[in-house]
This record gives sequence, structure tokens and C-alpha cells, in this order.
Amino acid sequence: MNATDPATNKIGKVPYVIAILFISFMVGLSEILQHSEIILPEVAAMAIAMWVYREPGWIRHPTVIFIAPTVTATIGLVINQLQILYPIKIVLTLMIMMLFLRLIRSNLAPAIATGLLPLAIHTEDWSFVWIVLGFTLTLMAGVVVFQLHKNLATKSMIQYKYMVIFPVISICWLSICWLLGYEQVAVIPPIFVVLYESLQKPMYTAKIVFKQAFTLTLSAAVGVLIFTQVDSQVLAAAINMIVVALISRFFHARIPALYAIPLLTFIFPEEKVWSLPLVTLFASLFMFSFVLLYKYGEKRTLNNK
Repeated sequence: MNATDPATNKIGKVPYVIAILFISFMVGLSEILQHSEIILPEVAAMAIAMWVYREPGWIRHPTVIFIAPTVTATIGLVINQLQILYPIKIVLTLMIMMLFLRLIRSNLAPAIATGLLPLAIHTEDWSFVWIVLGFTLTLMAGVVVFQLHKNLATKSMIQYKYMVIFPVISICWLSICWLLGYEQVAVIPPIFVVLYESLQKPMYTAKIVFKQAFTLTLSAAVGVLIFTQVDSQVLAAAINMIVVALISRFFHARIPALYAIPLLTFIFPEEKVWSLPLVTLFASLFMFSFVLLYKYGEKRTLNNK
């Protein structure tokens, strides 16, 4: 499963086909078993990032591929069962997840999405954790069998200070949503993943902000459109993945979260589905602009030293 051709540095078609078939299988299994929680949007992003893009930060330590998402899924599920205000549940989940990732010295961003998903879809079913475990074990198996992590450095530079900045920006967004009375649509897990990864980028510009916001919103709009026009979820998922791949290629946007956003339409309540593109746009612009401002201030501070 060669992700790239060394001579051209272009992504091959075979890994895409394998990843899309895997994503379609996940959706098909959900349809057969009539269990919507089998559809894990972040698994789509992970399949693309790990099997196609070979993102070093996501595949460097294969065991973390299933350990981190399973633990964060458990964290989110447990906190979702507490009888406390919804925004407080989200904040607690974010903070405990950051402590956990700090403890295991990992930057596996998709684990953030699996932790937030139980709160986003309001599930209290413990089968969710086993579903996460099963699919992430499969993703890890693909990485190990095809040696996709081979020759990668075992250690990477992790900026732990961003594990503090990340929940701060998230809380600002959640506060705005709470004040406006829209806290129930505040959590779009893939956007939080992009937020965290954006903080880790050494270079971050306004151009990147707009590209991320535009392509994520476009991906959400595509998901909603296909959701309303295609009855078969398996067919809809396959079309979504192909269209998103074209969007990614056209805009040169290598953002795994683009593949997760459309699948949210299968698991969100219908009223939340219709607002998905708009919420994606506002959340992206708000949170990513905060990252840009922080990076600008960080750069000025370094230049003044």
C-alpha cells in the first residue's frame, strides 16, 4: 500500500481506494446492524491520514493509534453521563484529554475527536468504546502490516504549551455559543482536531486560516447536499469521500478532517445537520483566527528577545 510514488511525490490511487472501501464498510455495517454509532467520522480521517498521507505524527507509534482514541472515547462517555451543564462537560473532557495525552507524551489529534463525539451525539452506550477500539485496531493493523511507520523517528518534538492554549481557545468558542444559546451545536469534533494541529504548526498564516475554513465548510455543505439527495448511506459515504478527495486535490488542502465532516450528517440529529455548514464556517473562522493571533503574538515575543 504505497501512499506515494517516490519519483513524483504524488499520492497513489490504490491507498485511496482501500481507505474509501474501509470507510464504506464501516457505514455499511452501521446500516446492516441499524446502529448509527458504528459510524465514526474520525475513523475516516484516520484512514486517509494513516494509509494515504502517512502522517508521521499519527503513525509514529502504532500502539497509540488504538490506545489513545479508546481511552479518550471512555473519558467522553463517562463525563457525558454526569449530571452537569453541557458546556462544563465539554470543558472537563477537553482538559482531561489534554492531561492524558501529556501523560502518554502523544500528539495524536484524532483522539480529541473520539473523546468529544459522545458529547456531540449524546450517547451513553458503552458499545461506543468497543466500536472505537475495533476500528482503531484495524487502522493500526494496516499501518503495521504495510510497515507505513518504518524509518520514522520514534521521538518527535511536542510543544506541550499548546495543550494549555488549545482548551483556552475552545472555551472561548464554547462561551460564545453558550451566551448566544447555541451550545448544543458548538461541538464539531473534526474542527477541534484541526484547531489542535494548527497550534502545532511552526508556520501559520491568514491564507491557511481561510483555506482551512473554506474547505471544511465546503466539505460540510457537500455532506448535507448528498445526505438529502442519496438514500443509501453506503453510496452517500462513497460519493462524499470521492468529492472530498477532489476538493482536497483542487485546493491543495491536505486536511484529514475534510473526510470526517460529511459523515457527521449520518449521526447528528436532523436539525443539527442543516446547520452544519454554517456552524463549521463560524467555528473555523473564530478558532483558527485565535490561533493566528496567538502565533503572531508568539512570533513578536520571540523577535523582541
